[in-house]
Amino acid sequence: MEIKKTAVVTICGRPNAGKSTLTNALAGQKLAIVSAKPQTTRNRITAVLNRGDTQLVLMDTPGFHKPRTKLGDYMVNVVRESIPDVELVLLLVEPIPNVGEQEKELIGRIRQSGGSAVLVINKIDTVEKEALLAVMAAYAREYDWDAVIPVSALKKDGLDELLAEMEKHAVPGPPLFPEDADTDQPDKAVCAELVREKLLRLLDKEVPHGTAVEVTRFSEREDGIIDLDVTIYCEKASHKGIIIGKHGSMLKKVGESARRDIERFMGTKVFLQTWVKVKENWRDSDAMLRNFGYGGEK
Repeated sequence: MEIKKTAVVTICGRPNAGKSTLTNALAGQKLAIVSAKPQTTRNRITAVLNRGDTQLVLMDTPGFHKPRTKLGDYMVNVVRESIPDVELVLLLVEPIPNVGEQEKELIGRIRQSGGSAVLVINKIDTVEKEALLAVMAAYAREYDWDAVIPVSALKKDGLDELLAEMEKHAVPGPPLFPEDADTDQPDKAVCAELVREKLLRLLDKEVPHGTAVEVTRFSEREDGIIDLDVTIYCEKASHKGIIIGKHGSMLKKVGESARRDIERFMGTKVFLQTWVKVKENWRDSDAMLRNFGYGGEK
């Protein structure tokens, strides 16, 4: 069916609210990496959904937090810049009956933008339904929402209602992306993120937050197999030892786990090789941030 309407939709919220889980659930595939650690998402990830004559462009943003590094500043600016000039903003919150400081600041930015906004209460599978009334009341005192939709991104509950609400905000116009596109992320970027996800899941404490991943080779053989060379950067020599592990055991675990997901995403066999290098304080280096695709100061 020909695309006749489009809606750009920003998904914002505090770290760990479930924005990437929701993006993946709506997209029907893994486009954004997910972990239990805060600030997993560093860049804006775009998912493209075609539904009948409507194209929905979902922007999954980093968790809104108080930054402590230049990387943190970049992530927070990505969120701020993603709120104005879109058809709809989804504020994703947890089912807690009080409005936190991050949510209040995001609501202030939504108010400033003057656009449409929907409150999405996530993780409803973790509370009794009666508890949601207090959450709704707390947020109703802060803003006049276009709609309030309870969902469980993990259980894929409430997504049809959310999609229907997003479609209401579509405006007439040609598609913003080709109809066969599902994301604006190059394959290389998705592969790098899938490796970083495994670091977040398998490593403890601060170590994974100080990592960046760069794909240094991405080539396809005649038989369709992809050769992928990946360098993992960390901030300390002690972290390098932890990432590699005893006799290379941790790096092997990261590589095997990432390769399975990359093969699923690419739809073909992947030959993955990984290296680890130390780049001290890269999160506060404008040059390194730009090199890893995180902007840095202009």
